[in-house]
Formats: sequence, C-alpha cells, structure tokens
Amino acid sequence: MKKHYKIIDLFAGIGGIRLGFEEYGCKCVFTSEWDKYAQQTYQANFGDLPAGDITKIEPKDIPDHDILLGGFPCQPFSIIGERKGFADTRGTLFFYIEKILEVKKPIAFMLENVKQLTSHDGGRTFKTIIEHLKALGYHVYHSVLNALDFGVPQKRERIFIVGFKKRWEFNFPKPTHKRPHLDTLLEKDEDIPKSFFVSEELKQDRFQRIKTKPNFPSIWHENKGGNISALPYSCALRANASHNYLLVNGTRRLTPRELMRLQGFPDTFEIVVSYAQIKKQTGNSVAVPVIKAVAKEIIKTLNERKMVEPTLIQTNLFED
Repeated sequence: MKKHYKIIDLFAGIGGIRLGFEEYGCKCVFTSEWDKYAQQTYQANFGDLPAGDITKIEPKDIPDHDILLGGFPCQPFSIIGERKGFADTRGTLFFYIEKILEVKKPIAFMLENVKQLTSHDGGRTFKTIIEHLKALGYHVYHSVLNALDFGVPQKRERIFIVGFKKRWEFNFPKPTHKRPHLDTLLEKDEDIPKSFFVSEELKQDRFQRIKTKPNFPSIWHENKGGNISALPYSCALRANASHNYLLVNGTRRLTPRELMRLQGFPDTFEIVVSYAQIKKQTGNSVAVPVIKAVAKEIIKTLNERKMVEPTLIQTNLFED
C-alpha cells in the first residue's frame, strides 16, 4: 500500500499545515499564498516560493496530488436571488477549492477554518459547503478541535473538514489534554529587549483593573468589554488584534519566538520578517500539533482503507 502521499498547500500562510503532513512523509508538490511577507517566511523555511493568488491559477495547471490541504479564508457569503436562504459559494475563495477538487480529483482533502463558519448566516453557509463537497463525490467528516487539547497553551478552536473519495473509516483525533507549562515556552525577561515592555502607566492600569489575583506566569487578555483575565495559557492569537491584546504577566508583549511556540512551530523555524508581520502571520496560522494529529488519522485512513457502512458516515451538519 502506498505510504507517501503528494499534497498541495493552498492559502498556505507560513506553512503550518505542510509541517503537520510532512511529519508523516507527505511530499508537497504545489503551494499557493498571495501575501508577500508570508511567502518570504515560507521560502526561508521550505525552500519553495509559493505561487501567488490562487484565483489566477487554472486548476488544470496544478500538479496531480493525493491530498488537497487548505486553511481557506472565510469571506462573507452572500445570498443570491431565490435560493431559499442558502448562501451561494460562487465568487468566494471556497469556489476555487471546489474547482480544483472537481478537476484534479484527489483522493482526500482537509480544510480548516474558524469555528464561526459553522454558524455563519444561520448555518446556511456551512451546510452549502458540505453539500458542494458531497456533490463532488466525497464522503465528508467534520469536527471542531481546540489547540489547547493538543499540546499547545493556546485556546484556539477551529473547524476541520475532511473528505475521501471512498467510503473509508475515519476518526478525528482524541484530545490529549496535555499542554506544556508556560515556563517552557516563555523567554526570560532579562533576555528580552525593553521595547517589548509596556509603559508603567499601562502596567498599573492592567493591575488595577484585573479582578482576580493572577498566578504567574500567565498571559493577560483584555476582551472587547474591557475585562482582563490572567490565564496559564493564551487566548487565540489574532492577526489584527491590538498591540497590547495579550501581555505576559501583565507587563510585556509576546516575542516573535513565543508567538511561534504558541502555534507549535519548532525553534528551528526561521523568523525572517518584522515583528508586525510575525504577529500577523502567527495570528493567521494554524496550530501545528493539531494539524499533526489530524494528519496522522488521515494517513491512517489512506493506508488502511477500511470501508464503513453508509449509516456510520457522519451526517450531522452541526455539533453541540
């Protein structure tokens, strides 16, 4: 049975999905990412310069592959005409994934997106996506996974959609509920440039407004309502968050390496762009340990190819 699979990495960002699948011997034969700074990080670490805008690339020109991978952006899905309330996928980036699947017919795919995709437009967007994937002949599974359950101290919930051309048995990975202590991730304050530390005024503001006695080390998070929490893990990294969205012990910003570690990237992963870009890139990235866990199950399914009864295929579109 084939053990090494060809993958394509769409909306690749800095390559977190590729890292997870390369762990199991997969070979990347095509990458697409339009952001020039993400391209720089990707090339520095993988030696490949990603192709640009996927909307400018004809599906027929993409190399043959076994597994399509994509953390596609969730743009607003508009309701077109008399479609009984279902959001239409045409004109969105998902449409280009659909066309590639239709033309290249890989044996499997994995898509990743924000958890809120499942509830967008009253659930109609997600239902439409699942129906389109099934219409291409894929047997589809989906689940929301939290990075906090898979080895990184970051609460990051994402929806994973996995499909196979055959009715093969597939199970999403079970949470390990193990994560490293912040002490193993954080750098020493004395080794960090002073520019990462907030002003005394801002520091005092945080300490005065926090309502519970914090433990140390902790990552302080200020939500939209202005409430501050101090937790032994990070809230989800966000690309466009305010500069002081997350503070280590209420006193300083996370360093580039700490941001990378919160997403599970190894310390050998090179940082070649500015702090502002790393903040954006890690905020847009995937948590690598989650990808590794899903990749392991996908490769297991492709290697074993156990058929399941139709009634056992997941049909529920929405999970509790």
